[in-house]
Amino acid sequence: MQSTADEVRPVRPRTSSPRNGWSTSRWLGVGTALALVVLVVLGGCGTWALVRATAVNQRLVERWSPALIASVRMEAALVNQETGVRGYGLTGRIEFLDPYRDGLDQQRKAVGELKPLISGDAHAQADLAVVNERVETWHAYVARPVSASVDPMPLARQRAEEGRKQFDSVRQALRVQQAGIVAERDRARADLGAARTMRNTVFMVIGGVVLALMALAFAGLRLGVQRPLDRLRADVRKVASGNFAHAIDPTGPADVQDLAGDVDAMRRRLSEELHFKDVARARLDEQATELRRSNDELEQFAYVASHDLQEPLRKIASFCQLLERRYAEQLDDRGKQYIAFAVDGANRMQNLINDLLTFSRVGRLHTDDRPVDLGDLVRRTLDDLDLAVQETGATVAYDGLPTVEGQPTQLGLVLQNLLSNAIKFRAADTPPRIRVEARRMASAVRHDGRDGSETEDPRPQWEISVSDNGIGIAPEYADRVFVIFQRLHTRESYAGNGIGLALCKKIVEHHGGSIALDTDYTDGTRFVFTLPGVLPADDASGADRESDAAAPAATAG
Repeated sequence: MQSTADEVRPVRPRTSSPRNGWSTSRWLGVGTALALVVLVVLGGCGTWALVRATAVNQRLVERWSPALIASVRMEAALVNQETGVRGYGLTGRIEFLDPYRDGLDQQRKAVGELKPLISGDAHAQADLAVVNERVETWHAYVARPVSASVDPMPLARQRAEEGRKQFDSVRQALRVQQAGIVAERDRARADLGAARTMRNTVFMVIGGVVLALMALAFAGLRLGVQRPLDRLRADVRKVASGNFAHAIDPTGPADVQDLAGDVDAMRRRLSEELHFKDVARARLDEQATELRRSNDELEQFAYVASHDLQEPLRKIASFCQLLERRYAEQLDDRGKQYIAFAVDGANRMQNLINDLLTFSRVGRLHTDDRPVDLGDLVRRTLDDLDLAVQETGATVAYDGLPTVEGQPTQLGLVLQNLLSNAIKFRAADTPPRIRVEARRMASAVRHDGRDGSETEDPRPQWEISVSDNGIGIAPEYADRVFVIFQRLHTRESYAGNGIGLALCKKIVEHHGGSIALDTDYTDGTRFVFTLPGVLPADDASGADRESDAAAPAATAG
C-alpha cells in the first residue's frame, strides 16, 4: 500500500484582489486631521474670546474703577483742605491747619495714582487738567495766603466769598471728571458683559462641535469598523463551529476586507487540509489494520521460528558432543577443535535466537504496569548476578531509589544488562565499584501516539544513573552502543551478542523515558535513563518501600 507521506500536494498561493475604498488607517488619519483642524480653529476662537474678556475685565477692574476711587479720594482731600483753611481763617487756631496739610498729601497721592490710569484717554486727561487748574487757582487765591498768614481772620473774611465761588468751580470740575470716569467704567462694564456673552457662546459652540465630532467618530467607527468586524466575527464563528463551507464576504474598509479575505483563504485551506486528513486517516487506519495483522503474523512466525530453529541446533550440539565422547580416542586435536567450534556456534545461535525473541517481545508481553520498587529490584538482580559479583569482588551501592511505574520483568532486564556490563567491562586488576543513584526531575511531556498531541505527564519523573570504574566508552561511540548487534570489542575479549544495550533502550523508551551515555563522566562508564514515578495518590503506598531502599546497601564478592 502506498504511504500518504509520499504524496505531495501542491500549495496554491493566495492571490489577493485589490480592495475598493480606503483603509481603516487612512480613514482614521484623514478624520483625525480634519478634527484637529476644527479643534485648532475653535481653540483659536476660544483663546480670542478669553483674551478679549480678560482685556475688558482689566480695563474695568485695573483702570476705570481705581481711577474713580482716586478721583473720589482727591475730592475728599480737597474738601479737607477747604475745611481746614476755612476753620483756620475763622478762628485763627493753628490746629485747623492739620486737615489742610493732610489734604495736600492725599491730593498729591491721588493725582499720582490717577495720572497713569487715565493715560491714553485725552478726555479724562483734559478733565484732570481742568481740575488741577481750578485747584491751583483756589490754592493761590485762598488756601496758601490764609494758611501762611499769622492773623488769618481779616484776610479770610475779605476773600471768603470769592474763595467759595472758586471752590465751587473745583467741585464742578471734579463732578465733570468723575462723570467722565463713570461713563468710561459703565462702557467697560457693558463691554465686559458682551465679552462674557461672546466667550460663553464660543465655548458652547466649541462644546457642541466637540460632541458632534465625538458622535461622528463613534458613528464612523461603528459603521465602518465595528459592523464589518461583527459580521466577520459572526462568519468566523460559523466556520469555527464546523461549517467550513460557509464563505466569508469581505466588507468595510480595505484592510478589514483584506483580513476577511485572509480568513476566508485560511478557511479554504483548512477545509482542504481536513479533507486530506480524513483521506489520510482512512488510509492510515487501513495501514494500521494491515500492520497489526502483519505484526501478529510476525509474532507467530517468531515463536514458530524460534522453536523450529532451536530444535536442529540442539540436535547439532548434542550429536557433536556424543560424537566427541564416542570417538574421542580416534580424533586428533584438530578434530576435537572442529567439534568444539560446531558446538559453540550452535550454542551462540541458540542464545542469539533467544535474545532476538526477547527483543521482539518488548512492548507486547507483560503489559501490566504497576509500582516497582527499584531498591528491591536491584537486590533481586544482584542475587541473580551473585556468582559474577563474588568472582570479581564487585561492590554495588544503591541508596534512595524510588518507586516507579512500569513492568518489573522488563525493568529487571535493564538493570541486569547495565550491572552485568559494569562487572564484565571492568578495568584490569581493579575490583568493580558500581553505584546506582536516583534524582527527581520536573514533570515530563508525554506524547500521545494516536494523534501526535502532547500533554504534561502528571507523574513525577526520575533520573536513574548506573556508574562504574571500568574501562569506559569513548564519546564517539555514545550512540553506536545502543544499536543492535553493534560491538566495540571482539568475542575473544568479551563475550556477548551486542544486543543488551539495544534491549535497554527499547525497554526504557517503551516506558516513556530515555537512556544515554554520560560522556562527561571520565572515571569509567555511566548510563543515565529516566522513568516515570507513581502518581501522587500512590506515593503513600510506596513510601515504606522507598524508605527501606533509602539506606545504603552494598554487595561484594
